[in-house]
Order: sequence, then structure tokens, then C-alpha cells
Amino acid sequence: MNRLKELRQKRGYTQIKMQMLTGIDQSDYSKIESGKRYYTFEQCRRIALALDTSMDYLAGLTDEEKPYPRDGQG
Repeated sequence: MNRLKELRQKRGYTQIKMQMLTGIDQSDYSKIESGKRYYTFEQCRRIALALDTSMDYLAGLTDEEKPYPRDGQG
């Protein structure tokens, strides 16, 4: 989950800010970030949206941090 922590810190977000953006409890988010807990598909989607990245990047399937174009964004 290093990518998750790196992105959060790069954006200047705290874990509390991530809780506000994703609706994932801070203690659960902390466990996800440290690798002590896996996230669900929906949690991954919320995190990717909050950090402006793709779920594939969070999963380590691509090294491209930039998110895919979404509807209405080109």
C-alpha cells in the first residue's frame, strides 16, 4: 500500500481528510494503508476518486498515476 500513502501525502491529505473524502473510517483507512486490511472494490473506487488516480494504479497494475478520462472530461 505504499502507493496509497505516497499519493495521500503528495496531495497533502491526512487520514482524517481521506475519511471525509471517502466515507471510510480513519482507523479502517489506516489499516488499508498499512496493508493490515484489504479494501473492497467500492472503497478502492472512492479512494481512487479522492486521490485523482485510477484503481489500476492503486492495485499496481500500471505505473501511470494519472486517472483515465472520465465521462465529460475528454
